[in-house]
This record gives sequence, structure tokens and C-alpha cells, in this order.
Amino acid sequence: QVQLVESGGGLVQVGGSLRLSCEASVSTFSINAMGWYRGAPGNQRELVAGISSLGTTNYAHSAEGRFTITRDNVKKTVYLQMNNLKPEDTAVYYCNRGKGPSMVTLATPDSSWGQGIQVTVSS
Repeated sequence: QVQLVESGGGLVQVGGSLRLSCEASVSTFSINAMGWYRGAPGNQRELVAGISSLGTTNYAHSAEGRFTITRDNVKKTVYLQMNNLKPEDTAVYYCNRGKGPSMVTLATPDSSWGQGIQVTVSS
């Protein structure tokens, strides 16, 4: 079973920045697309940013131009750099992997989720 551990969240003021990290304990990390999702616990999660196994990226409209997703296959870690944060970015952020290398697989990610990390943007 995959273990995903998110870190780097916290409280930040409007316009500030945070960098989230997600370390995965899986030997096949490099061959799966990875994504960052957000939402309230128990509610449906929104895919905010995705990165394919080859490094192609895609973003939700709300994140474009402000968020950057990257991955380090050696460290088995995916990152989300969030700049110019807004109050509507407040949420619990989760990472997860797709069931294949393409970002299309992020629409139905793996059933194992990490604990998530709280991001709060105060005005």
C-alpha cells in the first residue's frame, strides 16, 4: 500500500507563498502521474495541479499562473509551490497518484490518500 506524507502547509497572509511537499513510499513512483488536490475533509476533492511521469504539467484554472508542480523521482517527492495566495485557496491539500503515467489517470486517483495538510490564507 502506498503511503503519502504531505508537509509544508500552514497559515499565510494574502499574497504570500507556501511550498508543499509530498513524499511517497512506493518503488514505482517515477512511472505514475502525481497530483495535488484540495478540499474539505469528507467532501469531494478538486484536482489543483498534475504532473505526468514525463514532467508534463497541467493546472486548474484557479491555480494557473500562481502554482507550480514539480517532482523529484530520486526523492520520490512531488512539490507544489503556491504563490500569490488568496483566501479561496484555503483548504486541506492532498497529493495522490494516478493509476498510470498520464495525467488523465489523475481523474480517478489511487484509493489511498495521505492525511492531507491544512493551508489557511488570511486576509
